Amino acid sequence: MKNKFKKNGVGYLIAITLLLLSSSFTKLANRPSNEKIIKDYYTAYEKKDWNMLAPLLADGFTFTSPNDDHIDLKAYKERCWPNSANIKRFDIDKLIVKGDDAFVTYNGWTNDGRVFRNTEYFKFKDGKILENACFFGPGISFPNNKEK
Repeated sequence: MKNKFKKNGVGYLIAITLLLLSSSFTKLANRPSNEKIIKDYYTAYEKKDWNMLAPLLADGFTFTSPNDDHIDLKAYKERCWPNSANIKRFDIDKLIVKGDDAFVTYNGWTNDGRVFRNTEYFKFKDGKILENACFFGPGISFPNNKEK
């Protein structure tokens, strides 16, 4: 009887483990890729849709730029999101994703035809953007900048 229990006990343990693992793998398999999340991030700006952007951002999200030092989500929405009103589109030049790290270089176009070129570093956690660090390149730096 002991051997039968050990056999069945191990079998049940294996079955439960496989069930739990398959559930985790299913969640991971159904999660959008980090590349898609980045593209959706820029699409939200183009569409001026905060409700599209917010679910992409992880709890504890921070944003850094030459004008901002690890600001939280509330400050990001107040200071950076208004730029979406002046954005026409983004043309991604380079997109490199390695695990939970990504770099993007793009040309952004304002509604009045001005261009800005930036590179951004993204850090992901559990399928969401945890950090975004923006490095301004040539051009107007950011869409609401009044300098020409």
